[in-house]
Amino acid sequence: MSATIKTPAEIEKMRIAGRLAADVLQMIGEHVKKGITTNELDKICHDYIVNVQKCIPAPLNYGNPPFPKSICTSVNHVICHGIPADKKLKDGDSVNIDVTVIADGYHGDTSKMFVVGKPSILSERLIKITQECLYLGIKMVKPGARLGDIGHAIQQYAENNNYSVVREYCGHGIGANFHEEPQVVHYGKPNTGETLQAGMCFTIEPMINAGKRYSKVLPDQWTVVTKDRSLSAQWEHTLLVTETGVEILTLRDDETIERIINH
Repeated sequence: MSATIKTPAEIEKMRIAGRLAADVLQMIGEHVKKGITTNELDKICHDYIVNVQKCIPAPLNYGNPPFPKSICTSVNHVICHGIPADKKLKDGDSVNIDVTVIADGYHGDTSKMFVVGKPSILSERLIKITQECLYLGIKMVKPGARLGDIGHAIQQYAENNNYSVVREYCGHGIGANFHEEPQVVHYGKPNTGETLQAGMCFTIEPMINAGKRYSKVLPDQWTVVTKDRSLSAQWEHTLLVTETGVEILTLRDDETIERIINH
């Protein structure tokens, strides 16, 4: 199975879904503060997606066992798929909020790192380098490039900064389905993997650990943590391969990277 090439009409729906997903992350930022629970953050996002945006939160009841919440909240050493719960956030906590919105049958998928109060120097640097990994990967995207080029750029940058790349979880094609081909891994060799074509949509979402790359899944069968309990960070965007480069479909107002990058 190779990636589906989106039609112009589908691309327009992807743009709308992407913008709505980005809006959720922009909305929730002011609520991420000391004393709030991730359950409360989930409820605020759920209500906003359903009642304000008139959309569907894709994670809710997704998968097997069904994911029980509308967003993923991954705190500190949680790599991904953290289930919102009743534990209160405290000063210095870092939390990845991962949002996927279904609008008119199409998915927009994006995540952002938030910090409660003042971050530790370690956390602040990890979050910054991980976002730079995402941006480096995005800048590799253009027709004729290959998936290995993206993974290689991310891996080199992370490892040169003495961090490790999680191998078991990756980016993915996206469209009418939450997860489509291709798989977009965040490590690899240049000039390997599927060749990118205009009209492909996929996510890049590097998960970078301050310690070793190894992960384990908790008994809830969703939450993924670092085996050595080291901090982990992740950022994610949904992308469109254009005729001349890449368009970031989930770009937020707080970012400085260009929405459309031409090569």
